Amino acid sequence: MTDFSPGLEGVVAAQTAVSEVDGANGRLIYRGGYLIEDLAPVVAYEEVAYLLLHGDLPNKAQLDAQCRQMAAARPLNKAGHGALMALDPATDPMDVLRTVVSAQGASKTLAKPSLEEAIALTAVFPTIVAASYRRRQGQEILDPRDDLSHAANLLWMMDGKEPDADRVHLVDAYLVLLADHGLNASTFAARVVASTGSDLTSAVVGAIGALKGPAHGGATFAARTMLDKVGTAENAEKWMREAHARHERFAGFGHRVYRTYDPRAKILREMASTAAPELHRTAARAEELALQILHEAHPERPNATNVDFWASVVLTGAGIPKEMFTCLFATSRVVGWTAHVLESLDDLRIIRPASVWTGPEPGKKPAPIASR
Repeated sequence: MTDFSPGLEGVVAAQTAVSEVDGANGRLIYRGGYLIEDLAPVVAYEEVAYLLLHGDLPNKAQLDAQCRQMAAARPLNKAGHGALMALDPATDPMDVLRTVVSAQGASKTLAKPSLEEAIALTAVFPTIVAASYRRRQGQEILDPRDDLSHAANLLWMMDGKEPDADRVHLVDAYLVLLADHGLNASTFAARVVASTGSDLTSAVVGAIGALKGPAHGGATFAARTMLDKVGTAENAEKWMREAHARHERFAGFGHRVYRTYDPRAKILREMASTAAPELHRTAARAEELALQILHEAHPERPNATNVDFWASVVLTGAGIPKEMFTCLFATSRVVGWTAHVLESLDDLRIIRPASVWTGPEPGKKPAPIASR
């Protein structure tokens, strides 16, 4: 009988050099052997995008060339703009992103995934996300600018104001930290679609669908919602213990792979102290209690803090409303999705896992109705 692993846990389904999640030691390694804590303080998202797509950090000429390429790809094309305007402004932002990306990449032929398209998709995500946000606010959509960085352009298109350097830094750091994370659910979805020989846009649309789920990309929203319910640091113990008694799950704790504190959460926790001081105070107390309660209940389980918990605080400090959190996640992760798809082309084989039959053995059955 074939072994069954629920959720494919522990099953090796790919070889990759894009990133490595070292769960036992709490390390995230990006392409080329770069530890995330070494990258996050010193590089911009555009540099990490180059790293994931090419295998090493760019020199100035390479970075400038990629930035020009990304700037040129920021505007929506006719199909993308048409799809955006056809949707109700109140449509879920992730549904807007999924729909507009699909229209943006619509083609008359089945195109093989390419580096140029990967860069174009990465570049256009902030435009779609910002346009979705402004339509929800009843505001006019703003065109992207070619004189701003990736993170700064996103904030400009959302707010219509010259982006504050501190806010740009917070968003940029978040984008760097979330750009790739091994064979997570959305990345695996992208690779499954690509394994059939499909196009890059279809793979990315599949990934967006996977990321939308509350157990994946929606977890940052859930963490922020939990902190809203906690309210204050003084109220944290009462709320956390009552929530645990109601068997409510603490959002932002535990991870399928990490058995120690998520290295991305460590970086974001430090940033959160200045990004949103009062919320940081509440979150720090809530984290302390959550870890204590979870250890008391299940001392055998490694329920450490994950990236979603502190990302919710940093994004709040950057002025991003929580209904847009999952779209920000997608805006970061799209370059990882495309890097994985391009890598998979080197040894393309359709992903087709086996299943374990749980139905009855064939035997004497009543004749089908049509033959009675």
